[in-house]
Amino acid sequence: MIEQQVGFVLAAVAVVVVGSLVARRFAVPVPVVLVLAGLGYALLPGPNVELDPDVVLVVVIPPLLYAAAIEASLVDIRANRRPVASLSVGLVLATAFAVGGLLAAAVPGLPFAAALALGAAVAPPDPVAALGVARRAGLPPRLLTLVEGEGLLNDATALTMYQVAVAAATGAGFSMLRASGQFALAALGGIVVGLVVAWLARQLYRRLDDPLLETAMSLATPFAAYLLADRVHASGVLAVVVAGLWISHSSSTVISAATRLQSRSVWRLVALLLEGLVFLLIGQQVPVVLGGLDDIDPAHTVLACVLSLAAVLLVRPVWLYLMVHLPGRLLGESAPTLGGRELVALSWAGTRGVITLAAAFALPLTVVGGEPLPGRELLLLCAYLVVLVTLVGQGLTFGPLLRLLGLRDDRAGRLRARGEARVAATEAALRQLDDMAGDGLDADVLQRVRGDSERRLRRRKERLRLLDHADADEDDGVPPVAEVAQLRREMLEAERRELLRRRDSGLLRDADLRSLQRELDHEERLLSRDQPG
Repeated sequence: MIEQQVGFVLAAVAVVVVGSLVARRFAVPVPVVLVLAGLGYALLPGPNVELDPDVVLVVVIPPLLYAAAIEASLVDIRANRRPVASLSVGLVLATAFAVGGLLAAAVPGLPFAAALALGAAVAPPDPVAALGVARRAGLPPRLLTLVEGEGLLNDATALTMYQVAVAAATGAGFSMLRASGQFALAALGGIVVGLVVAWLARQLYRRLDDPLLETAMSLATPFAAYLLADRVHASGVLAVVVAGLWISHSSSTVISAATRLQSRSVWRLVALLLEGLVFLLIGQQVPVVLGGLDDIDPAHTVLACVLSLAAVLLVRPVWLYLMVHLPGRLLGESAPTLGGRELVALSWAGTRGVITLAAAFALPLTVVGGEPLPGRELLLLCAYLVVLVTLVGQGLTFGPLLRLLGLRDDRAGRLRARGEARVAATEAALRQLDDMAGDGLDADVLQRVRGDSERRLRRRKERLRLLDHADADEDDGVPPVAEVAQLRREMLEAERRELLRRRDSGLLRDADLRSLQRELDHEERLLSRDQPG
């Protein structure tokens, strides 16, 4: 049994790696490839892995949300707080009630509370899937910020509404006043817990001086935030997101450089494996979803699926249009408005994922009294179809849609902003050196440090000059910088070959070789950051 489980995990990791390579080769989103791979496996004879909603919500979702939050920008989300709040609260509620109302009216015997539970499950775009698709397609930065902020914060709204609807469906009754109060308390509690966990983590970071221990603490942080919030009946999802955003925002002042480098690599690995396994798992749920439909009227099945998809796909563009064009726009007076092309792109960015499926699978089997929950199998099918259509359909078409709309990321502009920031930072360092010159420091030491900084400043100004030159001669303002980076990579390879030659000839110990290789690896990583994408 153990051997089979280990073998399955190894096979899943192999599929994730191969699927990622295939996605890169054919320029399609990784989630789409892995979901299709899971679907293919599900159609083969043999056992499938059934999604366990408790495992997904407690073990998988917290680290995935945290990994997304520490890559997000608190400054950008705060600058777009009004549209982000509109999408993550207003749009989720509107979608949930639209789906619930349509299904309850169209499917005989389906209680409104149960239909509303499905609406809450399918309402929130998945942060992992949506960001994976949007980043791969090259969504412009401001639109990416809106998708990012929406994906990180909407789950708290959806899952709170889901809990209220499930309680009503199983016999507790539904009260709008009670639901509103529960949502407010869960949201406020989640924010408070997230801030407390972030504060505690910052205190520990200041006292620890070991990158391994700090990285281990980083891995534990999302679970601590989620479980603590769950214990006090607050939003665990919101607690994880708030903790991640705040820790990331303050990482420059409380986390050492070595820890930042190490933990970033660790979190990228965690996200790669968990995301890959999640998307494979989504594809494998076909037998479970289709297994309980034998006793359901086919006409009602088709009608429910069509209405669920229609509500999910149509409420979003309508809400976005109203958000921009109603008096007193939710974008704020100082924020640039969204044009028609941007609205179309955002309308097609509502990719659903594993949170939707986990919530659907968590629907209770029975109500109070032991009777089966009416329509549970039908609701599960609707949720699964929404995930497949949005994840695969929108995922495959999002990139071509952006090209058709003429929307593209300003890569050269981002490179120039980085270059200008590097120049300004080096100039600030030289001014600091001037201030310290009268503190009795050795003149030779000062001159050596000044010389290194001035050479660095000249190199950084040269990069800016190349970008300015590229603007005049190239379409996207990138190739000259890329050519310089390629030349420097080839020089680094020559250095590595020489180090290996000295190791093989006995002139350099392996431990010293690894130390020197790390220096070259850091320099090559800086080169990769200078590239577009």
